[in-house]
Amino acid sequence: MLPELLRVDDWLFALGQFFQTGGWVLYLILAVSFLMFVLILERLLYRFFSYPGRKLQILSALNAEPLAVKKLSLFCELDLALKDQFALIKNLITLCPLIGLLGTVTGMIQVFDSLALYGTGNPRLMAAGVASATFPTMTGMAVAVAGLLFHNRLSRWSDGERQKLRLMLSQNQGVQ
Repeated sequence: MLPELLRVDDWLFALGQFFQTGGWVLYLILAVSFLMFVLILERLLYRFFSYPGRKLQILSALNAEPLAVKKLSLFCELDLALKDQFALIKNLITLCPLIGLLGTVTGMIQVFDSLALYGTGNPRLMAAGVASATFPTMTGMAVAVAGLLFHNRLSRWSDGERQKLRLMLSQNQGVQ
């Protein structure tokens, strides 16, 4: 059973059918979702690999550096790095369902064009057209939900870390 699931030509055929059903708008959703998930992956890599070392480096500099201005600039640098890319990711998440709606509108225009050509006597043709027209909206919404799950989780982590850093900075300034 496993070798049947891993056949590449079946996957490529299914992927071709997927894009044929939804139309050209699915390629636009694919491009936006690719960019969105690349940015999410960058944030995940930052969280697990870059941030811990950078946090230790800046915290040790905060403890060793006597100048308050230098401490504040180091904190601001880390604070900005923690907020980086979240606004763009959120905008891409918002854009996915809107692009899907564009696909639905263009698909419905095609349905009405075919109805004008062939008449209303063929309900199968109309049903297939409407199903095909709503497919891009469903795809855009599914991509947006997946992106939103990652965004919310990473955003909550970032806000929590920023809050911890502010607390450490205020405690450090109170000592001196």
